[in-house]
Amino acid sequence: MESVPRITRAQSMDALSSQATVAGYKAVVIAADRIPKLFPMLMTAAGTIAPVKVLVIGAGVAGLQAIATARRLGAVVSAFDIRPAVKEEIESLGGIFLDLGVVGEETEGGYAKELTAAQRKKQQAELEKRIPDFDVIVTTALVPGRPAPKLIPAKAAQAMRPGSVIVDLAAENGGNCALTVPGKIVEKNGLTVVGLTNLPSEMAFHASQLYSRNVASLLGLLVQDGELKLNFEDEIIEGACVTRKETKS
Repeated sequence: MESVPRITRAQSMDALSSQATVAGYKAVVIAADRIPKLFPMLMTAAGTIAPVKVLVIGAGVAGLQAIATARRLGAVVSAFDIRPAVKEEIESLGGIFLDLGVVGEETEGGYAKELTAAQRKKQQAELEKRIPDFDVIVTTALVPGRPAPKLIPAKAAQAMRPGSVIVDLAAENGGNCALTVPGKIVEKNGLTVVGLTNLPSEMAFHASQLYSRNVASLLGLLVQDGELKLNFEDEIIEGACVTRKETKS
């Protein structure tokens, strides 16, 4: 399922996207539960409560869902992605595009290409300046087949206000934050860093429902008239195939 090409015709089979949707939603729900603040701005007789400021790093499927969920809860949401094409998507969800002056390219699968050393240095320097302004950070930056890029050094994370929360959706690949411990939730100097590695499993009902539909859609392509028909000239079938016997002519 992970090898199904991320093309328009295979959207209904894209398990990576369906599970990322669940993870992006759950990341914000966890942050809202952990932070000792209300997300929305409230005007009460006891005074006005300022809204929580959320930063989403990476505007893929998980990032966009995180933006949408945080906005629905009333937060002021900013998001950063090195792919300039996603700026409109961020803004369409009510987010503010955080321009760090670093622009990268996009792979055929929709991922961001790895930055050069100079670009990484500039990106990290700009991020470090902005990070203390936020109450919640959700990181989603991944490079397929490689450890997750370290975008938030320990010093920058610890500069956040007490009570702040970082939810690291890249924890399975090592994490985007230097303080992330894969599989655990850690607290240090008033900062909570969530490094859970399988957030979709925390919402098993809908995660399973979506995944089963992905599998059913792929089987619908593989089975024609009740028979298994494997056309390896079809890029979806070829991409999803892990191994097969080749016959010599």
